[in-house]
Amino acid sequence: MTFSEQLPALQIVIPLLGAPLCVLLRHARGAWLVTLVCNIACTLVALALVAATRDGEIIRYALGGWAAPTGIEYYIDIVNATVLLVVSFISSVVCLYAWNGAEKEVPLDRHYLFYTGWLLCVTGLLGIVITGDAFNAFVFLEISSLATYLLISLGRERNALTAAFRYLVMGSIGASFILIGVGFLYAATGTLNMVDLSERIPQAESTRTVLIAFTFLAIGLMIKAAIFPLHAWLANAYHYAPVTVTALLSGTATKVSLYLLLRFFFNIFGTEYSFGQMLLNYILLPGAIVGFVVMSAVAIFQTDLRRMLAYSSVAQIGYIVAAICLVTPLGISAGIVHIINHAMIKAALFMATGCIIYRLGHAHIQSLGGVAKSMPVTTAAFIVAGLSLIGVPLTAGFVSKFNLIAAMLEKGWWIAAALILMSSLMATIYIGRVVEIMIFRKPRLATPESSGTREAPLMMLLPLWGLIAISIFFGVFGSETLSIAASGAERLLDGRLIEAVTATAAQAGSMEVSQ
Repeated sequence: MTFSEQLPALQIVIPLLGAPLCVLLRHARGAWLVTLVCNIACTLVALALVAATRDGEIIRYALGGWAAPTGIEYYIDIVNATVLLVVSFISSVVCLYAWNGAEKEVPLDRHYLFYTGWLLCVTGLLGIVITGDAFNAFVFLEISSLATYLLISLGRERNALTAAFRYLVMGSIGASFILIGVGFLYAATGTLNMVDLSERIPQAESTRTVLIAFTFLAIGLMIKAAIFPLHAWLANAYHYAPVTVTALLSGTATKVSLYLLLRFFFNIFGTEYSFGQMLLNYILLPGAIVGFVVMSAVAIFQTDLRRMLAYSSVAQIGYIVAAICLVTPLGISAGIVHIINHAMIKAALFMATGCIIYRLGHAHIQSLGGVAKSMPVTTAAFIVAGLSLIGVPLTAGFVSKFNLIAAMLEKGWWIAAALILMSSLMATIYIGRVVEIMIFRKPRLATPESSGTREAPLMMLLPLWGLIAISIFFGVFGSETLSIAASGAERLLDGRLIEAVTATAAQAGSMEVSQ
């Protein structure tokens, strides 16, 4: 049994063991170092898994001496291996940023709890992505959610507690719907293994039970992914949480929920059932279109930079959902690419916002005059990330939107394509308004915080610009992400995990790669 065979287990074990270690240390910098090392290790493991699945192989890892479908297994293909890499990499970058980013927002005596919650959140997110068991996905979802409630509540404003409570209520409702859906799936099929579910659902005796499971799962996942109109929890959570937490969540949490949606409705239920019999695209598409149009318009009128970016996130999620609703190779590819690109773009935007808050103590848009003069490096980072959000050529956002519009036109959805362009124009307005204030307006008050050259600390700027550099690279050389997305779309559109079903289950505590 080689070390490489244990990579799927290490993806979860590393952050899970790191969390109690932070509690035992009870030291702010020590907990930060543990968190950073765990995240970097998870990133390296995810890179190895991407390399192992790059050519279409599937990894099935059986746990605890029980082969699937009796036991729990981890199931890795190119799609979730890529999502694992995105989650662990963004967590690593934001953790490096948190060296200074968290010191003013979280009391020093709570830093060990902060990083404990961080590692538990990452454990849950990675577990959701890698598991091949439906109930296990719910368990990891609850782990990440409970840790997220803690992280949001640590915000310095009193409204952080209200935001955390509101998210707890909405998150609990979403999780309950998912649990009920999983329960009905078990009642209909007698199994919780995702591969086994994909085989047994077509032969289920009670189609009504499957229908109820489908409905509950759809609503629960829409809440967790903040798909319009079930997005109410997101704006306050992103606004009042420590901005370091917001940068982490905006790049990971909703993206993982969208991946879980792909896993259930493409792999388990199958495209024919989900989008043929159940017409899921006609349920999701109107909300997605209204979401990216209305939320872009709402973002224009926001007075706080964090809330503006929060509503922008709901709009960007709408793009991804609209791409999924196309149910075509080009559409699914565009959706997967935008999951990757938007994760980097929005994390960078919130990190730039955190740099501004670190120096100014606020993110009120009308009070950002003169920031370009006092914080030129941060302003430049915000502008570049903002251009990518808009979709300017040679940025990662352009690759996503170009392929999404092309997919819309391929299917003849001209009105939807036009609305995407209109939404992008709105993004130009709200990003341009902030940039105009930063560059051309003078500070309202000549305070010590707003006068002089006071750039953000280097430990905040380096990870910020590192993330931006990678997003620019994927904008200029977009073929790499597009090829991965195309391979993932092809596998998802197979409808069911037929290749995996024919593979022999891995031995206990080992993994098997099958073509």
